[in-house]
Order: sequence, then C-alpha cells, then structure tokens
Amino acid sequence: MSRNNPEQLRRILETVRTIALVGASDKHNRPSHEVMAYLQGRGYRVIPVNPRLAGKTVLGEPVHADLGSISTPLDMVDVFLAPDRTDPIIDSAIKQQIPVIWMQIGVINEEGAERAEKAGLTVVMDKCPKQEIPRLGIPPVTQPEM
Repeated sequence: MSRNNPEQLRRILETVRTIALVGASDKHNRPSHEVMAYLQGRGYRVIPVNPRLAGKTVLGEPVHADLGSISTPLDMVDVFLAPDRTDPIIDSAIKQQIPVIWMQIGVINEEGAERAEKAGLTVVMDKCPKQEIPRLGIPPVTQPEM
C-alpha cells in the first residue's frame, strides 16, 4: 500500500489509541500544542515528549524526555521536529517497535521512512492528523476499559 493513501490513514486513525507527541510544547499558540489538545478532545491519549519540558505537565499529561522513558505501550509517534532531527526518533520507534510513525506537515525524511518501513513500521509523512480526521470523517475514539 502506498504511503499516505486515504485508506491507510483511515485505518491508522481508527485503530490508534495512544500517541507519543514528540516536540510537544506548553505554548498554547504552537501547532504541536493545538494538535495535542485536538487529539485529546477526540479521545486519543497523547503523551508529550520534549527533553526541555521533561517532568512538567502539558494538557494534563506528564512530559517525557524521550520515547524510551515512556512505559505505556504506544500505537503511534507523532513527530513535530525539523526533518534533520527525526533520525533518532525514527530509530527509537524502530527499536521499541512502535507500529506507526507520523511525521507532520513539512517533516519529510525519506531515508528514515524507508528504514522504518523495512523494520515493519507504517510511516506517514507531510500530513497532520488534525486535518485528516475531519477530512476522512473519523469518529471519536473510545479508550479500552482499565
């Protein structure tokens, strides 16, 4: 299946429940903050990742320094970093076998995407779930009972 096709995006957004958002911000006007709030409002659990904010809280969730410090199983990593800063995130996602790497609009790393796909991960690039959810008519998610 080709990367970023609507059926693939729909499947991802309908099955993912827990997302690590790398590049999370505590500033309300930042796109990563807006997307995190939107995803939480749609029922996803979003765990913020930002080494500068580690130990603080963003939108009710504790911020982690990196993917490796998250003990919760992750379904997806949503990347808000410059393309030249994505390789360590991609490699960590591969190591942890996080099923989906979603790189935001303008975040394109073809070599990293190929590495992840060869490792069996699904990769989305240059897309935003906040735009794709309404475009595809994805209903709010329900979290499993604890």
